[in-house]
Amino acid sequence: MLALTGTPLQIIACVLALLAFVATIWLWPKLSGKGWKALLGRLGAFFGTQVLVLVAMGLIANSYFGFYTSWTDLLGTAGGPGTVVDHKPSNALSVTGEQKVYSTQGSAPERSGLIQKINLTGAQSGLSTSGYVYLPPQYFQAGYAKQQFPMALVLTGYPGTAEKLITLMQWPTTTLQAIQDKKLPPTVLVMMRPTLVSNRDTECMDVPHGPQVETFFTEDLPKALATGYRILPAASAHAAMGDSTGGYCALKFALRKPDAYGAAVALSADYSVSNDPTTGDLFGGSAQLKQENDLVWRLRNAPAAPVSLLLATSYNEDNYKATQEMVGAFKAPTKLSTITLNSGGHNFHTWSREIPPALEWLGHQLSVPAALTAS
Repeated sequence: MLALTGTPLQIIACVLALLAFVATIWLWPKLSGKGWKALLGRLGAFFGTQVLVLVAMGLIANSYFGFYTSWTDLLGTAGGPGTVVDHKPSNALSVTGEQKVYSTQGSAPERSGLIQKINLTGAQSGLSTSGYVYLPPQYFQAGYAKQQFPMALVLTGYPGTAEKLITLMQWPTTTLQAIQDKKLPPTVLVMMRPTLVSNRDTECMDVPHGPQVETFFTEDLPKALATGYRILPAASAHAAMGDSTGGYCALKFALRKPDAYGAAVALSADYSVSNDPTTGDLFGGSAQLKQENDLVWRLRNAPAAPVSLLLATSYNEDNYKATQEMVGAFKAPTKLSTITLNSGGHNFHTWSREIPPALEWLGHQLSVPAALTAS
């Protein structure tokens, strides 16, 4: 079967839509009669062409934005819940591939860094996922051979693919530029989806009697990465970032688990979560658990966490009002900053405008050794 996001399927769909359009124009004079057969012919030609055009457009949009990665993902037939498999710590993290990063400095790892594809299994949660790790140039330079680096987790929205963080949002190349401009210390990026179980949008929850996604990202992931990469252990050297659902997750990780992430960046995020057909029951019927995952409520009522938060929005975005509520709710020692664009939307173009200043802000939040600040 042709891949859902593959170019051949998109070409076939576009050719069929074009042929249907041409056939409709050619047959239309023959279908101009007044009888019921002519009427049905016109309706069939019209709606058939429209359906084929919409299918072609949908396939192209899905491939570009990465909504669904496979037919099973689209149809919701990827199977039941995952099976918990016990692994030894040495098997928690594995590198399955590499790709070069190209810049004006060339493509050598010590000049532009390197992207590695990884598989990671959480010892506590039992959940597994794949993702990408960007290692900055300094990671490969002799002068930093024994140096540990800060780490930033970057999450997509839902649905989304980690590949789009590289190809479309260009997190690695933008991070490299920020490092070269000395706006950000050399930082290891970990790029993943927030969805770990089939096509369910868990909103990074520890679901009662279900997948423990928050545990995976706040406990399992930092520990597993430490077995394979030179990453600073302190939470003050860890950040979580993301767009849309990924942004909500990033903020929640910092506010609920400040011993895991000392800073968070949220682009066009919502600040609360409710059950819907994509999430299933996230709270096990517990109103208290739902409240505890409402970030405005946490800022107002929970003990303030010693973390730094950056919220990005625009005046015409749906989350603008809620962002102002977040600003009005926080209290020390929590620190909160905002980026507010004059115009924008819930899309990649808007987020690409927010990433550079977000990385510069992050450069002032991460606690790193003096050797890295002078890089």
